[in-house]
Amino acid sequence: MPPWSRRLRTQCGTILAALSLAASAAGPARAAGAEGGAPTPAQLEALQAALNSTAGSLAGVLAAGPGLDPQLVELRRRLLLKQFPDASWTITPGPTLKDGRRTVELRLQGSHSQGGTTFRLDATQQLALTSSGGRIASQAVLREQTIVRSGDQDLPVSLQIPDAVLTGQRYDVDVVFDEPLDGALVAGGLLALTSRQTTAMETPKLELDALGGGGLFKTVQAPYTPGEQTWAVLLVHPKGVVSATKRVRVVSERDQLNP
Repeated sequence: MPPWSRRLRTQCGTILAALSLAASAAGPARAAGAEGGAPTPAQLEALQAALNSTAGSLAGVLAAGPGLDPQLVELRRRLLLKQFPDASWTITPGPTLKDGRRTVELRLQGSHSQGGTTFRLDATQQLALTSSGGRIASQAVLREQTIVRSGDQDLPVSLQIPDAVLTGQRYDVDVVFDEPLDGALVAGGLLALTSRQTTAMETPKLELDALGGGGLFKTVQAPYTPGEQTWAVLLVHPKGVVSATKRVRVVSERDQLNP
């Protein structure tokens, strides 16, 4: 492997590890089922302010519950800020689910400089939150993806990966360059992260292979038990690097695909 390839793999592996933190800004992902009401606008404002405060703590706005460990969230937030010192969170109301739960859209943006290269982070989540006793007490992650780009301009790419699939289903994991390559040589890698890797925030080691088309295309199979799969993707282009993670919910019932 040429030296530049090893360096990029190491750099982007570190970024991908940070993405698992960024995507957990409102807590680790698990199925939520706690009783409680929807967070009030004031609670969401307090959560956004706590996430963006370097001196404050999340303990005043989060309580332990299904899918939510406030201490782990705080640890991950602080580690993320070491990777992306200017990281900022934005929370906006989202649509109401079929079962009446209200959702929020969380967006995280930040930048990270390493070896003279600046990496720009953009992470999004759709969350179903419930509150109890004045604090947010549970969450379920419905959609989640993170993208980091380097280079003078953001390379336009599309993550064509479903948000949810049925147990045992075969589905496509495609990451596509939206503009013609014009003869550029590109390389890429794809890796399914284990739950241990995401929980322990381990840096994945992605092997890069030359890509013959305009992106990375692979057909995979979902587990036979409900849960989730998290994919780490790395694309290397002469104009920059794109690294991403995408969480895929694995459900047993068809009506759970679009809650």
